[in-house]
Amino acid sequence: MIRHAAFTLFAVLLSMAVIAGPASAQSASENAAQELTGILQDYETYQADFIQILVNDRGHQVQETTGLLKAKRPGWFYWETGNPLPQYIVSDGDKVEVYDPDLEQVTIQSLDERVQSTPALLLTGEVDNLNEMYEVTEKDTSVDGYREFTLVPRAPDSLFTSLRLSFREGQLSEMRMEDSLSQLSILSFDNVRLNEPVSDDAFRLDYPEGVDIIRDGL
Repeated sequence: MIRHAAFTLFAVLLSMAVIAGPASAQSASENAAQELTGILQDYETYQADFIQILVNDRGHQVQETTGLLKAKRPGWFYWETGNPLPQYIVSDGDKVEVYDPDLEQVTIQSLDERVQSTPALLLTGEVDNLNEMYEVTEKDTSVDGYREFTLVPRAPDSLFTSLRLSFREGQLSEMRMEDSLSQLSILSFDNVRLNEPVSDDAFRLDYPEGVDIIRDGL
């Protein structure tokens, strides 16, 4: 379940549905979506350390991990978590590799329809149709430099029920994602590096010889 939650959050960061919506008058959701789009469109690369906390449906913390993520438009993503469940996930926008050192296993698969239909290509792709995919609200706050947006998927089969993004001085500082089982994944970011050059080589995995390599659909 914990590994699934990590991959689900990775998919939310990585993927986006392309949903055609009818034209409508400007709404509060459209205004909030435009504000959020304006922030995210300035992200060419994003790198940060993070602490990830998983809270179950009874409000109990069941896991805490630390890690590193790197994102680069278009489509590049790197995700690394440490003990107690070390895991590496990378994607070039077409396929995703998942390396589990404790299982001595690498899974390589295409970004299938389920992953492609998850909302929010927030850090690695286009974000100009957020209002078509989500009901977006921005919380009024009196804290200078702090902004908070909540995204509720319009599609009934989304991998999550709500996603809250917090920004400080224009930098993404926290994500809170609640799923359909009322589990909460919290990512708190630190040491954020925004728009620093990142080589494509940073999104390739080196894993030991002898690991099992499973190719799913490739």
